Amino acid sequence: MESFIHPALGVMARRGTPFRGVLFAGLMLTAAGPRLIEYNVRFGDPECQALLPLLSSDLLPILVSACTGRLSDARLEWHTGASAAVVMAQRGYPGPLDDAGAVGGIERAGLVFHGATRIEGGQVMADGGRVLTVVGLGPNPGAARRAAYDGVAAIDWPGGFCRSDIGG
Repeated sequence: MESFIHPALGVMARRGTPFRGVLFAGLMLTAAGPRLIEYNVRFGDPECQALLPLLSSDLLPILVSACTGRLSDARLEWHTGASAAVVMAQRGYPGPLDDAGAVGGIERAGLVFHGATRIEGGQVMADGGRVLTVVGLGPNPGAARRAAYDGVAAIDWPGGFCRSDIGG
């Protein structure tokens, strides 16, 4: 917050364009410390896909409070436990993509967000890049991670892949 968010908000306020809304900072941890990759004025995904299932408050009043400059009035309440999100991408991502084909077993995978899918002939088809995010929930980070990878294992998609070190 001190290195990236507060300075950016301060510059916008000094320029007469104070920020209201969702400000996402994409960061990477390096040996030299955190480095800023990007700012976005939207939720980051898969980050929000991991967090929102833990939010027990209604999101709409929170967003309205942010837009009207009254975020301090918003009440955020959270479910106990932890979450983990694993992105499944089309083989070749982030470079030239392989033919991805049909994606099966999604209904067995638990909480799944679609990022790049389409329906063709009654089947879910991958449609490029980051295709699915599988979210696992549990009482602690280890259990949430296991639940996410159990969900990944339930998906039948030879044209897809995911990292195996999320939350590890």
